[in-house]
Amino acid sequence: MRGEWRDGRRFSGLERRAPNGYCDGMTTPPLLSPPARHPALPTLRQSLVALLITLQLSWVLSALSSGPFLSVLLRIGFIGALLLLTYTASGALRWRPLPRLLAVVLVAPVATLAIFVLTEHIPARRELVLGYIMLAILSVVVGTLVTLAALRVERRAKERAARLREERERDTLERELTAARLRLLQAQIEPHFLFNTLANIAALVEAKSDNAGPVLRHLIAYLKAAMPRLNDADATLDTELQLVRAYLELMHMRMPDRLRFSVRVAPELNSLPFPAMALLTLVENAVRHGIDPSLEGGRIEVGGKADASGRVSLWVGDSGQGMSESAQPGTGLANVRTRLQAFYGPGARLDLHEETPHGVHVELTFTPRSAT
Repeated sequence: MRGEWRDGRRFSGLERRAPNGYCDGMTTPPLLSPPARHPALPTLRQSLVALLITLQLSWVLSALSSGPFLSVLLRIGFIGALLLLTYTASGALRWRPLPRLLAVVLVAPVATLAIFVLTEHIPARRELVLGYIMLAILSVVVGTLVTLAALRVERRAKERAARLREERERDTLERELTAARLRLLQAQIEPHFLFNTLANIAALVEAKSDNAGPVLRHLIAYLKAAMPRLNDADATLDTELQLVRAYLELMHMRMPDRLRFSVRVAPELNSLPFPAMALLTLVENAVRHGIDPSLEGGRIEVGGKADASGRVSLWVGDSGQGMSESAQPGTGLANVRTRLQAFYGPGARLDLHEETPHGVHVELTFTPRSAT
């Protein structure tokens, strides 16, 4: 299959989307990282470990054989270098641990024989032959032990890298899931808010109120300002409070004798990241279910503060009709609670209780992400 990019370029169906958002293949941007070393060459750490073992083994053999240290060092160093190259080359070929170990075991006597041929005259004395046989056995034993230790360290490093990779992938999936949940819940709230606003417009028109024209113009201006913010990922409490004030002003124009309100939130909370439309949903519920059904109307109070520990409390209270005995929490409150916990973590809460003598008080409590 073939398709088109958004800018009109063609792409092949064999290309797949990479985790970083680019497509594998020609469209993947170059990595901004230094070029990797050749896989068949030992790392600096491996070289240092091999050098340390070579020095220690040369010192021991030189003391036991009473031979020159430099001569012994050159022989042991040659064998150690071949074994190290064998280990790294077999790793570059992605051999399994057992074949890599067998490769080192087989190269050890071959390397010993090679250094014997290069440094000794043939025919050699019997004691030299026995010495090189012992050196070959020692090379096999030491090479086996060091290879087993290196394979164990390598396996642990791979397991640790795999765990880190899984944790990163899990964190990425959790963030994507949280973002998807927020988008889904917000999509449920947005039509609810829009339909309620249109219902208010219809009520004004049907009642032929003198305020119908001004309120309609204000509502249109309000919706023009509010709609771009419905999906604002960088929304703050300040932008939310602006919408709350505008909405309450419009509702006050619709029922000036039945609605009074105040918005008093600590100024230091204005820059706080906050899920868009969450507080406005609570205010809308207070108007729709508290003030509208009450003949006397009532007052809506919006407030917020932070305590000494940094935990924030936001509340919306109304002195309207209050909750009936058969009332059940609606979708709006459930969505606000879920969005708040997805945004600030499971410690975020939404509490609802009745006011005395009548009315409802809804309070949001959470710890800002910057303070966690």
